[in-house]
Amino acid sequence: MTQEKWGQLRERLLKTVGKNNYTTWIEPLKFQELEDGVAVFSVPTNFVGNYVSQNFADLILYELTTSGEDVRRLAFRVAANSPVRPTSNALKEEPEEQDAPATASPAPANAPLDALQTAPLDKRFTFERFVVGKPNELAHAAARRVSEGGPVTFNPLVLYGGVGLGKTHLMHAIAWELRERQPDLNVLYLSAEQFMYRFVQALRERRMMDFKHLFRSVDVLMVDDVQFIAGKDSTQEEFFHTFNALVDQNKQIIISADRAPGEIKDLEDRVKSRLQCGLVVDLHPTDYELRLGILQNKVQQHSATYPDLKIRDGVLEFLAHRISTNVRVLEGALTRLFAFASLVGREIDMELTQDCLADVLRASERKITVEEIQRKVSEYYNIRLSDIIGPKRVRSYARPRQIAMYLCKQLTSRSLPEIGRRFGGRDHTTVMHGVRRIEELKLTDGQIAEDVEMLRRALEA
Repeated sequence: MTQEKWGQLRERLLKTVGKNNYTTWIEPLKFQELEDGVAVFSVPTNFVGNYVSQNFADLILYELTTSGEDVRRLAFRVAANSPVRPTSNALKEEPEEQDAPATASPAPANAPLDALQTAPLDKRFTFERFVVGKPNELAHAAARRVSEGGPVTFNPLVLYGGVGLGKTHLMHAIAWELRERQPDLNVLYLSAEQFMYRFVQALRERRMMDFKHLFRSVDVLMVDDVQFIAGKDSTQEEFFHTFNALVDQNKQIIISADRAPGEIKDLEDRVKSRLQCGLVVDLHPTDYELRLGILQNKVQQHSATYPDLKIRDGVLEFLAHRISTNVRVLEGALTRLFAFASLVGREIDMELTQDCLADVLRASERKITVEEIQRKVSEYYNIRLSDIIGPKRVRSYARPRQIAMYLCKQLTSRSLPEIGRRFGGRDHTTVMHGVRRIEELKLTDGQIAEDVEMLRRALEA
């Protein structure tokens, strides 16, 4: 295979896996040679080799074989030519990070299908490490119930929400818990992408009966990111029949998606209907308290690695306010912060935090304007925008005005005098009083607290 042909194949992979996956995992691969049916790729690190082997090797193998190349397996080697070990069964714990990986390649194309049907579990993703708050408490409770095993109470369990809200964490936690409680239970966890790749492989090798038998003989089927099969008619057809067969046998099905089943474009109506017949649970965007709890939990974990590092008051609160959309980014920022502070031998204070995380903080800067907040609050309370800004002090206008001031203080970088000027030329002390009043009411008035949180979510969406 030539480098030019590999370049063409990469273009097809880009369309299949999406830009983010392509940039992170496929683009770093460098084709080296094809010899005796083995396509060898160099990778920058063992971690990249492992991840590609586990998640994209079958897709790459499929693209190579359909393009006419005589390839039976893939191998990934780092610069020093040390190969990468394949991950074992999905329900076996991954090796410790410091272990040196040893070999890399998916199973040969003619291996039994049951040797290919697993995905690795992250040992960090347990219930003990999942921080529970109001936005995710229902999803956590449902996942806990399913992980207890026993009679199926709702089937399927569908967990949906945006990126970095904890769907995959809960899926892994369920699998770990089931493994602990019932070691003999046949639990199959994989992504929707992997389901599709195995299906395509079975079609190519004319082994659909093996595929059907394998998937329909499990006790618990867990499919992550089911939105990936949308628009892929043959895969949806097989998924639908697999789903029905398992439900008929009273086997548990657990699904995750990035949005509610009814909102997934190009997903067949019958598949949507099946997914909606169980318990569908939304993981809401995190609120400030949950983000702070996640950071506090991560600090405890990092303290074992960096026992001498000190973190100053206010740093976690600052991060919880500033990085609000994605928990993965939030956790990654804290990990970088601890590593940087350790390298330079300094305590973690606000100055170091802002220096170390300048790029993350810039990317997370809120683009919300004072005018947008005023408009959203007036719509929410069904009052005119002029009444939010105007001089009237009746309660029906004054309270929404204070809430708008509070949100401006929290969600924009505007100073108190600037905010006051946008509210009809009010003094900064008036703004300060309004902000403090809402802070007090959030603790004593449940309706105010709910209104503020709903408005914050709407503005940050």
